Amino acid sequence: MTRGLLFLIVCLLFSPVRAQYDNPDTLFVSKDGTTEFQTVSDAIEVCRAFMDYHKVIFVKKGVYKEKVIVPQWLTNIEICGEDRDETVITWADHANIVYPPTGKGMGTFRTYTMRVDGCYITLKNITIENNAPRLGQAVALHTQGDCLTFLNCRFLGNQDTVYTGNAKTRLYFKDCYIEGTTDFIFGPSTAWFERCHIFCKANSYITAASTPKDVAYGYIFNNCTITTAQDVDKVYLGRPWRDYGYTLFMNSELPRQTLPEGWHQWRPEAVKTARYMEYNNTGEGAATNLRVAWSRQLSEEEAEQITLENVFTINDTWNPGGER
Repeated sequence: MTRGLLFLIVCLLFSPVRAQYDNPDTLFVSKDGTTEFQTVSDAIEVCRAFMDYHKVIFVKKGVYKEKVIVPQWLTNIEICGEDRDETVITWADHANIVYPPTGKGMGTFRTYTMRVDGCYITLKNITIENNAPRLGQAVALHTQGDCLTFLNCRFLGNQDTVYTGNAKTRLYFKDCYIEGTTDFIFGPSTAWFERCHIFCKANSYITAASTPKDVAYGYIFNNCTITTAQDVDKVYLGRPWRDYGYTLFMNSELPRQTLPEGWHQWRPEAVKTARYMEYNNTGEGAATNLRVAWSRQLSEEEAEQITLENVFTINDTWNPGGER
């Protein structure tokens, strides 16, 4: 064997080999077998940890029955559906399903259809659904990561549809549709909802914020539209799940089914610290003269300070949308 050939063999054996999917190329998912991946989970699985480039997983039309986790070590991934209403990821766990290791109910926080643990993840043009019957809490979207963006998505469920599960994480929802029954947007994260359609399926509460004391902002609904099912006649904007819960509705349309008091007490001690606010809303439910005494209306000067830049500056700055 010549010295040159030996050197070539050593180089091939010990030099780093670029993984097949370690590149910014788009991965395609379809149910019909015409692409390499038939499930979203399989496409997620081949993505490299801590990517410094943008990777798109394009999901073709279809109903994907799977429980999806975007793990903590993934970044810069975009999961994009071919059509928002016809690209659906669905599952049907609810809190009272028996969880085998314990023999008890599953509990709220294991019921998700999709859990996003990674940071700088985008979902676009896709539906995430928990279609469990109304037998308990049933989360469609569960977030843990920071700097998450949701564009033109649908989140379908009943009780506890969207759980923003980690304090000091930032979420941006734009042009999304979110439906549910009780507390269907809940948790401790800082989340901005821009031009979203919020649909109340039952007499109940839209939000249940648990914003920590040391976090300046919780849920902000800006330019959103709230609507209800035909048989609904009692809607609360929110109730404080924990002390210091923060929720603001501004420049939004509130339906006549919004109760005059606006907000529900839930726990007497929580109202002492609850940060519940409104500004410049319209619609038949926007009158504020009978709102609970522990909520308040922002002044124009205060509202001018509610910008993406201010809201999303926590550990660093992040502005995903360029609005206000």
